[in-house]
Amino acid sequence: MRTQRQVVDYSLQKRAVLRELLAGRVGTYDVCDASPYLKNAARFHGEPTDRRCPICRSENLTLVHYIYGDELKQSAGQARTLAELPVLAMTLREFQVFVVEVCLGCDWNHLVEQYLLGRDGLVGDSDGTSEQDAAGAEGAGRRRREAQR
Repeated sequence: MRTQRQVVDYSLQKRAVLRELLAGRVGTYDVCDASPYLKNAARFHGEPTDRRCPICRSENLTLVHYIYGDELKQSAGQARTLAELPVLAMTLREFQVFVVEVCLGCDWNHLVEQYLLGRDGLVGDSDGTSEQDAAGAEGAGRRRREAQR
């Protein structure tokens, strides 16, 4: 996605949780606790993957994309399909996406990544903000040269 930025990957945290589970310091019920709302979001808005669940190894994981942002108003916190995200990214200035992987078999769930989307990530934005930023940077460079004289 062109406007994706400030990506946070939670794979190290996932590996730590799985390591704790395999060592016996954490129980299966502690990590396989998907809520009914998350499971419904995975069924109706999720994107199936070809990766197997790390716990039960019998089901494929499903990715659910949740969106949050000030411009979303009542839509904040809703699960959206992957196909809807580029449309939203071109219509909204900025919103945050949280990607959760879910196993519908054993209820495993874990936050995979989060990132920002929106028009603010485009270069040469049509609402003039990029032109203002460029003019501000040009003015700062001019002031720096004058100060060096």
